Amino acid sequence: MTRRTGPLAGRRLLAIFAHPDDESLACGGTLAWCAAQGVRVSLLCVTRGEMGQRAPGSSDETIPLGTIRRSELHAAAERLGIDDVIVFDHPDGSLNGVDEAQFRNEMVVAIRHVRPDVVVTFGPDGLYWHPDHVTVHERVTEAVEQLGASAPALFYVVFAPGVMRRVVETAQAKPDAPSDVSLWSLDPDAFGACAPAATLVLDASVYAPRKIEALRCHRTQVSSASAFTWLTPPEAEQLLGHEHFVRASAGYAGPTFLDALEPSSGSVR
Repeated sequence: MTRRTGPLAGRRLLAIFAHPDDESLACGGTLAWCAAQGVRVSLLCVTRGEMGQRAPGSSDETIPLGTIRRSELHAAAERLGIDDVIVFDHPDGSLNGVDEAQFRNEMVVAIRHVRPDVVVTFGPDGLYWHPDHVTVHERVTEAVEQLGASAPALFYVVFAPGVMRRVVETAQAKPDAPSDVSLWSLDPDAFGACAPAATLVLDASVYAPRKIEALRCHRTQVSSASAFTWLTPPEAEQLLGHEHFVRASAGYAGPTFLDALEPSSGSVR
């Protein structure tokens, strides 16, 4: 086990998401920042992402996509400084069909195993109403509620309305960008459109370039047609440097190390 040093050494964070790349997109800057401060960061990914797209030429077509995306996840986690990666094998795209009691119990067991001070997962809007994301939000919330007095603090990741529209428009303005540059053909205005108001906004700007690097580790998903491919480090800092969270009513209600994080400054290796 890697021994963490830094002002927050001894603290633990567990991020729970549905697919490889969710971790980097949702809060990669905060995860990298926490790791750099000495927090032991663990990641639980509920699926292997086998139903995702496969960018042309990004991988060996004979290898199952879920296998490749799991490897991409480990590469991204290393870039973010994540210590532990746990990958379940639930069906991508069908999490709402997984037995609720079983799923909730798995979340309880994972939280008890990691013993985090803080759990981070999707907000009630699932970032952009992805059904798998919403299901993970529901099961994790139920698990934290079930843990009662021993529960960690729970934070939901949300997007600020309009930020992904600005990301796409910035990419489209590049003269060499392809005409179909987008965010996986999703409506960028869906990101954060109905999200609850953030109760905590972290300025992780200095880690935004690392967040983009981690996203690009997901090579099958982030191709030349991805808006993220076209962001410069300064643009990443400006557009993606602030990450938004909502403190859940479930779980530990006292102060946490996330609340105490100060804005980062200086360069990051």
